[in-house]
Amino acid sequence: MQIYEEFIKKQELCDFQQSTKWSRVKELWQNDIIIVRDESRNILASMSILVRKLPILGYIMYVPRGPIGNIHNEEVLKKLTEEAKRIQKTYNAFAIIIEPNVRIENKEFAKMVTRLGYKINSKAIKFDQEIQARHNFRLNIKDKTEEEVFNNFSSKTRYNVRLAIKRGVKIKEKNLDAIDEFYSLMKETGNRDNFIIRPKEYFEKILEEFPNEAKIYIAYYENEPISAIMPILYGNKMWYLYGASSNKHRNLMSTYLLQWEMIKIAIKHGCNEYDFRGVSMENGEDGLYRFKKGFGGELVELIGEIYMDFKPVKYLLYKVMKKVFFNLRYIVYKITRKNYLMFDFKNGKYLFLLKIYKICIFCCII
Repeated sequence: MQIYEEFIKKQELCDFQQSTKWSRVKELWQNDIIIVRDESRNILASMSILVRKLPILGYIMYVPRGPIGNIHNEEVLKKLTEEAKRIQKTYNAFAIIIEPNVRIENKEFAKMVTRLGYKINSKAIKFDQEIQARHNFRLNIKDKTEEEVFNNFSSKTRYNVRLAIKRGVKIKEKNLDAIDEFYSLMKETGNRDNFIIRPKEYFEKILEEFPNEAKIYIAYYENEPISAIMPILYGNKMWYLYGASSNKHRNLMSTYLLQWEMIKIAIKHGCNEYDFRGVSMENGEDGLYRFKKGFGGELVELIGEIYMDFKPVKYLLYKVMKKVFFNLRYIVYKITRKNYLMFDFKNGKYLFLLKIYKICIFCCII
């Protein structure tokens, strides 16, 4: 798989989620790799497919931020599709969902996948409407100096970075040795901002599978951890995977300094892009949107899901169950203030709700 990994890293559409390492992070999924080669055995395109069996519905196939390579060549994409259909027959999957790194304005790609039998869903504006966000902020840093990038920040963002430095915030590179500090900040952030976080083991798995690419960086004030970030540097890009902050010392603007330090690291490694990842468009320019926008990146709207529903009734049922799952998960979280996404059902106080919730978990993608 080394040749496969090297191919991905060199492509314009490079994405860590198409790495075999990412498939190992997703422990509940099986993994199939499709590779299309030319007559000289050179790789033209590839696609990593995650496959999972859902109770009642059967198998679903999912391609995160793929395929990679010459995917705008219809013949190449046709071969990828034919291989995907072969895998579908092996598992008797009811659907394949692909979320490619293709912009919505790419009308030729949309026409091409439609001719190949795919359907397109470009309507999502909220985080829970697709598996991954369709709107992302991305900062072009190719061949740019730190000064050029910093001067492109908004005046408020520049001010906040300088303020954090002036107030004595220190950034330290950490890894598995700081997982407890990182996770404590994640839980604090989730409780404050009303979102459900993943279990600590998930973050540990990322660090273990990407030992040279994924890191933890923590911002300290007077030796107290006040914010943290987990980026991943893979190929020619860096992604902002997860971030967290304490309720204390928020006036020190440490999250701004963390982002700036990550951007500088990306520049130093010769990256082409720093990807801030998703924003929700449900409420317009909310706090997360303004935070990411302030770093001068471009708001990129992706095409969304392209999919084939081999069994339309089961696919429709999957979409309904997924929506029920997200709604019920949030209700349970609001009532209990516990992150029961972590499969922790030891608290029997809300046993009835938790039993219903548990059924939804095992019937839906997490």
